Amino acid sequence: MKHILVTGCKGQLGNELQVLAPQYADTCKFFFTDKEELDITDRQAILSFVEMNGISHIINCAAFTAVDKAESEPELCELLNHTAPESLADSAEASGATMIQVSTDYVFDGTACRPYTETDDTCPNSVYGRTKLAGEEAVIRNCPGSMVIRTAWLYSTFGNNFVKTMLRLGKEREELGVIFDQIGTATYARDLAEAIMTAVDKGVRPGVYHFTDEGVCSWYDFTRAIHEFAGLSDKCRVRPLHTEEYPTPAARPHYSVLDKTKIKQTYGIEIPWWKDSLKKCLKELL
Repeated sequence: MKHILVTGCKGQLGNELQVLAPQYADTCKFFFTDKEELDITDRQAILSFVEMNGISHIINCAAFTAVDKAESEPELCELLNHTAPESLADSAEASGATMIQVSTDYVFDGTACRPYTETDDTCPNSVYGRTKLAGEEAVIRNCPGSMVIRTAWLYSTFGNNFVKTMLRLGKEREELGVIFDQIGTATYARDLAEAIMTAVDKGVRPGVYHFTDEGVCSWYDFTRAIHEFAGLSDKCRVRPLHTEEYPTPAARPHYSVLDKTKIKQTYGIEIPWWKDSLKKCLKELL
């Protein structure tokens, strides 16, 4: 029986792992924690929890994800995105557990013109991206058997996210401007959760992996699809904006499409097209 510690259980990915947990009841016992149950900034508390519960796997879904806020709160961002994963990795290594660290497309600056592979040079240009990269490096260094999964443009039925915001604005406004010159891939958090559990089930193979849904889109395209599937296209006109028309404290990658060949070949998974997954999510939301 695998004993799996999931941190950040109240976030999008943590909640989706809770949805999947009953499917693995015969082989896995889950310990879902948030800051109330386990302070991941307390190294000794982590080690005690891991040893007391015989943890075999740590899935770290906890992070400081407010990209713009990170620019004005770099110390807290550093603590949650770098120091905390480092402590989790230390505890995993000390107790013989395996760790899965969830990371981000923000480790790249977005200046490429082809999908990023796991071996491409990183070059973060935001506090969020720099701290997440530092977290990746600490986890791999301190627990060499770890798996790092970079993802992007995450949404789900849980928490606050782009899909929910665009649904709300589509109902409230007659016109909406959305950025069209940032390209990536919308990713349903349940698809990521399923990929993570496939890795746990088949046996974690160390290294860095990329996971998003299949295909590419801009934020503008993503919004148009959300409104189309939700029946809002006739109620709200969506117009394309340049990035400079919507300034933000943190720089966004202009191109952050991730190549998923490695994770597909390693674990034999099929990844859904982003529009198909969006339809599934909206069926639950609407």
